[in-house]
Amino acid sequence: MTATGIAVGMNKGHIVTKRDLRPRPSHMKGRLGKRTKFVRSIVREVAGLAPYEKRITELLKVGKEKRALKMAKRKLGTHKRGKAKRDELSTLMRKKEAAAKKKE
Repeated sequence: MTATGIAVGMNKGHIVTKRDLRPRPSHMKGRLGKRTKFVRSIVREVAGLAPYEKRITELLKVGKEKRALKMAKRKLGTHKRGKAKRDELSTLMRKKEAAAKKKE
């Protein structure tokens, strides 16, 4: 609701134009920056997967989603992190399969 300039009522108050403000740096918290994303992708490419991640991918290949989530949760500490890791590894596998199909 916008102000009408009248002193009473639901929309009372002085009429002002809303300023267009730049987002604060604190609003960036939790988001992944370009540089960090790039560095992490390079590290993933060079170092590969950790042993527990390899095991999770094997479980996902077999179709044991719940077991993979349980293992990820046990290794990472929380349910939310476990779900994120499982999703990350499943998308990684899908990309690998798509790349292999494209090569053929």
